Amino acid sequence: MDKKIDTNNKITFPKFIDYNIPYLQKNFVGFKEALALKESQGKYTVVNTLGYLGKYQFGRTTLLRFKIYNTQAFLRNPELQEKAFVALCKVNKWILRKDIKRSVGKTISGIKITESGILAAAHLAGAGNVKKFLRSNGTFRFSDAYGSSIKSYLNKFSGYDVSNIKADRKASV
Repeated sequence: MDKKIDTNNKITFPKFIDYNIPYLQKNFVGFKEALALKESQGKYTVVNTLGYLGKYQFGRTTLLRFKIYNTQAFLRNPELQEKAFVALCKVNKWILRKDIKRSVGKTISGIKITESGILAAAHLAGAGNVKKFLRSNGTFRFSDAYGSSIKSYLNKFSGYDVSNIKADRKASV
């Protein structure tokens, strides 16, 4: 087997290519893609054992809030799922606006509270349960049927820039 030797004794490195992969960034796209990866492995057509639907694992009652009645059509429509996720973030941000103002920057139960962590926890547990957690200084506990907790979501999804999401009580798709 022939070996090629660089007679100049130059060391070469692989060329760095910045692929700018969106879900690795700490912006809103990174936030929603990280959350989708946790919820459904990022798959639009997934229905879990409890009946939660799509890339972001929406409950049927949440879909009804956005006037989405046909769950099969919802599963086949990635654009609608993305719009529903943004709308839910806007509504949750409106519901939690006072708690966001009060809590961001504090440490509760050993977790530094951020706006993105709060929005992710609201996606998991509902805004009301996140309020209970924050207002109880972490003594209120919530875990879903698979064992995911408000604390774990506050921690896992902290530090993303979600400032482009504007609080909107009447957000729609």
